[in-house]
Amino acid sequence: MSKKLHLVSLGCTKNLVDSEIMLGRLKHYALTDDHTQADVIIVNTCGFIDAAKEESIHTVLSLHDARKKDSILVMSGCLAERYKEELQAQMPEVDIFTGVGDYEQIDALIATRQSTFSPEVYLASETAERVITGSHYHAYIKIAEGCNQSCAFCAIPSFKGKLHSRTLRSIQKEVEHLVAQGFCDFSFISQDSSSYGRDRGVKDGLVQLIKTIEAIKGVRSARILYLYPSTTTFELIDAIADSKVFETYYDMPIQHIDDGMLKTMKRGLGAKKTIELLEYMKSKPGAFIRTSVIAGHPGETVERFEKLRGFMEAFGFDRFNTFAYSNEETTAAYTLKQVSDAIKAERAAILGEIAERTTRASLQKMVGKKVQLVIDKESDEHPLLLSARPMKWAVDIDGEILINDTANLPIAYGKVYEAKITELVGDQLLATLVSATGK
Repeated sequence: MSKKLHLVSLGCTKNLVDSEIMLGRLKHYALTDDHTQADVIIVNTCGFIDAAKEESIHTVLSLHDARKKDSILVMSGCLAERYKEELQAQMPEVDIFTGVGDYEQIDALIATRQSTFSPEVYLASETAERVITGSHYHAYIKIAEGCNQSCAFCAIPSFKGKLHSRTLRSIQKEVEHLVAQGFCDFSFISQDSSSYGRDRGVKDGLVQLIKTIEAIKGVRSARILYLYPSTTTFELIDAIADSKVFETYYDMPIQHIDDGMLKTMKRGLGAKKTIELLEYMKSKPGAFIRTSVIAGHPGETVERFEKLRGFMEAFGFDRFNTFAYSNEETTAAYTLKQVSDAIKAERAAILGEIAERTTRASLQKMVGKKVQLVIDKESDEHPLLLSARPMKWAVDIDGEILINDTANLPIAYGKVYEAKITELVGDQLLATLVSATGK
């Protein structure tokens, strides 16, 4: 009888890719949702901010409390890497600790019950066996690891290191391999995607990547996540907008829009240039713009916050996330005078309300329009509704459209349809299918 594996992947989609690598190495295990029956339990942790760290610790301890005798509990990923000495000393519940460098060695670590932390961060490879989760048509492609930026609030470079880009050929081979398996929709990800290739002396790496992926037969759609303002060029914005494969989708976290704050945050680009990039994106037909901002970073005065609030209200982002500042050791902002927790929470709530309004405004603009979308599953809202995603939207983070009229078309999950958006009910779009357009 096959041994059973229970894996929990926390944090970002970059973590998810690493988790899928581990699943590929452990294909001889039967996956189970019941951790009490698992022979091996893996928690791939996130160590980015306090909330993520707390979730990771809580998840590990909760799984330990109910696991069966003689099972193996593995703590891997960013949190394990960032606090390896402390966690190994303070968490005897964990059998194996491993960080961000040994995902392809997970089978050997389990076989020997050995903890290890490689000095190098694991870089995705076209040769790695991967078990894609959550979809049979969409996959994330990690194009680089690490980051060369020095944002005052971010600890990632301290445990992920400097930018390390994959070769274009490696990415091309992985996409070709996945296309051969039936995947047709891809999201390209890294900590700082617009810097892709710069560590290899290539300044237009993403433009080259776009051209390479466009030439692969079988790729229907793609999008790039996590651009960085100072490394995003007008040429890149054009290349995305002009592509027949890549969606006109711009995900560029700006974090703030006040010059003083951007300088304190060590963002490398001022408000004027940042706004020029955003406006240029906005000028592209059908552009979808997503960003994120931080509330309550050290140095954020009332006046600076009001500038951010006014900009987020006025610009008209399609989506934006707000994070209350988390004070992280090893960062430049750690020793700065802190904004109180109460003020951080208040400001985050204000920006959150603006985000809700701007999202509804973006959704309202879609009413009456036709879109290409893919049907993912039966809706959790009601068994007579279908959950669908416009091809332009990113998986999981941009929401869903509910199909309440199939026009008697045969339904296949993962298939692309043309649909007409009929109404917005609250913050939920409803649509009617028009025709099937194929895979």
